[in-house]
Amino acid sequence: MTETDFSPLEVRLGYTFHDPGLLRLALTHPSIAHESEVTLPHNQRLEFLGDAVLGLAITRELYNRFPDFGEGPLTKARAQLVNQRTLAEQSRALGLGEFLIMSRGELGHGGHERPSALGDAYEAVTGAIYLDGGYEAASQFVLRCFRESFGEFCALPNLSNPKGELQEMLQAKSNQAPRYELIEASGPDHDRHFECAVYHEGHELARGRGKSKRAAESDAALAALLILRNTTPPLDPNAPA
Repeated sequence: MTETDFSPLEVRLGYTFHDPGLLRLALTHPSIAHESEVTLPHNQRLEFLGDAVLGLAITRELYNRFPDFGEGPLTKARAQLVNQRTLAEQSRALGLGEFLIMSRGELGHGGHERPSALGDAYEAVTGAIYLDGGYEAASQFVLRCFRESFGEFCALPNLSNPKGELQEMLQAKSNQAPRYELIEASGPDHDRHFECAVYHEGHELARGRGKSKRAAESDAALAALLILRNTTPPLDPNAPA
């Protein structure tokens, strides 16, 4: 197997490995093992570990940042921050796909761009950083990535009614209500998956997924709220009413 120079990726990660083999392992897709006649290690165990480290890092940050929120809202907020879509986005931002080590067949079918493979790789890299540098190094990596993506929250959205809050936010500046559109419905009848987009004044704000159209719309509304909260300056509490 040709040796890959991971130093450009380490610059993007903001972390240099003491054991470069851990990073290689984190980027080794399970298809390698299926293609080989001998048993080869791959990233699923690191993915398992990284999932726990990632969850703890995000949980601790939410816990510290929002002391007035209870378990329910914090749990929902974590679920919105940590899911396959957001992990794939983080992975794309780091360019992990170009470094993935996969079977020829998987590469030939665009596996290096598949959201599941990208999300798994992000978790595996998190696990690798944890093993190589400890929890604080892994936590700093995770929070740096998520802060760049979502910015500094000044408050959590109303997680019980994101569609209502989004409409209220938008109609404070415009007389147009947000519009929701079903993008895709897939899967068998007993396990349907829906993807919806939310638009305002002709522009797509965000997309969401769920087990029902309603859930997908709520997910899209919450994603839009997070984006708008990131791009809209917080109110100055000392400004005149």
